[in-house]
Amino acid sequence: MGCYNCTPSHPASPSEPMNLKSLASTLGISKTTVSRALNGYPEVSTPTRERVLAAAKELGYEANPMARSLAVGRTNVFGIIYPLLPTDLGDTMFLKVVGGMSAMLEKSKMNLTIAPVSAANELPSYEQMVRGRRVDGLVVGRTLVHDQRIAYLVKKGFPFVAHGRTELQQPYAWFDYDNVGGMRTACEHLFALGHQRIALVSAPLDLNFAAQRQASFKACLQDAGLALDPRHLVANNMDRRTGYQAMQLLLATNPRPSAVIVDNHLSGVGAVRALLDAGVAIGTEMSVIVWGSVEDTLVDLNVTTIDQPDLNGAGARMVEMLQALVGGADPASLQVLWKTALIPGATVGPCPR
Repeated sequence: MGCYNCTPSHPASPSEPMNLKSLASTLGISKTTVSRALNGYPEVSTPTRERVLAAAKELGYEANPMARSLAVGRTNVFGIIYPLLPTDLGDTMFLKVVGGMSAMLEKSKMNLTIAPVSAANELPSYEQMVRGRRVDGLVVGRTLVHDQRIAYLVKKGFPFVAHGRTELQQPYAWFDYDNVGGMRTACEHLFALGHQRIALVSAPLDLNFAAQRQASFKACLQDAGLALDPRHLVANNMDRRTGYQAMQLLLATNPRPSAVIVDNHLSGVGAVRALLDAGVAIGTEMSVIVWGSVEDTLVDLNVTTIDQPDLNGAGARMVEMLQALVGGADPASLQVLWKTALIPGATVGPCPR
C-alpha cells in the first residue's frame, strides 16, 4: 500500500478531470490503493480509507459506475421479473411499492430494472437472469403457495427477497403483510355488527396471499360457530371484470350474503361497481370490505378497507433487506411481517333484519 504521509507528486491541474489516476496522483498513493479504499476493501487501513474518501469528496471525484461494477463484481442493479397484467400499470398499490424501491436505490446510486415477461416464460427468465448475473438481486412478487421461482433461487444461492411467502422448508428472506390477522380483523368487524352470512371474493388460490386469506376467513367463521355456504366462496378474481362477475354470482344466491369481503383491491372495484349497477344500497342492504386501497378508482364512495400501510416504506424495506443479503446476511434473519389496519368507511353497516 502507499504511504500515508506522502507528498503529492503530480497534483491534478484545475482543468484536469478528477479521475482515479488524478486522485491517486494528488494523494501520492497508488491507483490500486485508492480503488480499494473507495470500494471498501478490508485490507486498506482505516486512516488511509478516510483520507481517500475525504479527498474524493473535496475534489468532486465520482467513480465510473462500469469500472466500479467490474472492480467489485456487481452490477449495482436490482431486478423484478414480472408477468405484467393489463391492470398493473394503473395499479397505485403496485406503483407505490416500486416507487419506494426506486427511491431507496437512488440513495445508494443503484438502479431497478423491471423485466416484463409472459407467464409461460417466467421461470426461464429467472434462470437466464441468474446465469448471466445481470442483476445483484431480485424481488419476487406474487408468490405462489408452491413457488418454483423461489425454490430455484434458494437452490442457486442467489440473493432475493420474496414479496409474500411460500411453502418451502429452506429459510429464505421475505416481506409480507399479515394476511391472517387482516382477514380476522375484517370478519370480527362484521360479526360485531350482526353479520352471519358473509361471502368472500378471492384471487386465484394458487397465490399465497389468497390461500392464506381464505384459510383465515374459514377459520374465523368456524370459531364464531357460523356455517359456511360454499356458494359464498368465489375464487379466481384478480381484476375489475372478474370482480364484477363474482358479485353478480353472489347477488343471484338465495339467501344473499349480508356482507362481502373482497381479498384484493383490483376485484374490489368491480365488485362495488356491480352493486351500484344493481341498485343495491351499499352499507345498508349489503356491506362490503375491500382489501387494499380503492380511493383513486371509486372517488365518490368511501369504501371500508383492510389497508396495507406505507407501501412506499414497504418497497424501501425490501431494498434494504436485499442489500443486506448481497452483503452476506443470513436469509433466515430477514423475514418481516407488517400489520394491516381496518379503515372504516361508508360501505359497512349493521346487518339488515
